[in-house]
Amino acid sequence: MIEPPPYFDALLDRLAAGDPVAGAAFGRHVHWGYWPDPAAADGTGTDYARAAEELCRRVCDAAPVGDGLRVLDVGCGFGGTVASLNERFTNLDMTGVNIDPRQLARAAETVVPANGNRATWVEGDACALPFADAQFDVVLAVECVFHFPSRAGFFAEAARVLKPGGRLALSDFVPTVAGLPKLRENAAATGDETRASYGAVDLLCPEDEYRAALAVAGFTDQQFEDITVHTLPTYEFLKANATRWQAPDRAKAYARATKRLEAAGRLDWLRYTILSCTAARDLRRGDWRRHANARPVAIHSRPVATRAVSRLT
Repeated sequence: MIEPPPYFDALLDRLAAGDPVAGAAFGRHVHWGYWPDPAAADGTGTDYARAAEELCRRVCDAAPVGDGLRVLDVGCGFGGTVASLNERFTNLDMTGVNIDPRQLARAAETVVPANGNRATWVEGDACALPFADAQFDVVLAVECVFHFPSRAGFFAEAARVLKPGGRLALSDFVPTVAGLPKLRENAAATGDETRASYGAVDLLCPEDEYRAALAVAGFTDQQFEDITVHTLPTYEFLKANATRWQAPDRAKAYARATKRLEAAGRLDWLRYTILSCTAARDLRRGDWRRHANARPVAIHSRPVATRAVSRLT
């Protein structure tokens, strides 16, 4: 059974309690931020929220998303990416999928479709997407692929549900050639504190393996953009506020794990990367498992039972 990252337990408690910093920083997006000028980061929750929104927009624009498209956001969290698209575009058919019904419930409660857009929230597994073939124009995955049991399995599923010529855009941590052996030996990628703080993560897929896995799934026009330097203020914010999204007995370990990840980024062992690519126009539908060296891990996949599973303006 795939489990949500452990930090969501404390974060959801903080949000329910009305914690102002947690609400400002992570009430919408739960991922790293992007600062055009990292020196201008001021350490506040409001500043962090702006940076997280900017990172989200950069991933969406890498696709790119446009009016009238069908968009699938995998690992949708609290619905921040869908909320951002809802404000920027018109006549979108947007679907958010996540394994955690608590996150989906918050998304359904907080995202109000506008501009002729539609939003649906579905509980399901990224490596066994509960959708028919060729349903979407764009698949997005903002900072979540490293939690999936198999990148190859997810790429195969993304290729299957995309229309021929559709676009995949995501952000992920990609190790450098020089950094990969260091990360294999270093607790930043494999240590107990990293797993306890961030859950099951795989930070050991270098760009050449990434490109090969995408090609096997039928993706072309691959683009990789290293934005690490613009994300670095994230770490200081997370460390300074560790007790807000970690239980008190885990906060120190969380801060240490976050410091190790920061060091990996600053040493150029691990690059925060935005990736985009195009689904093959001639990949045989229904035969996708032949195109991936991974067997999807099936878990329950159903519309989340909330007050507003699908909403239309």
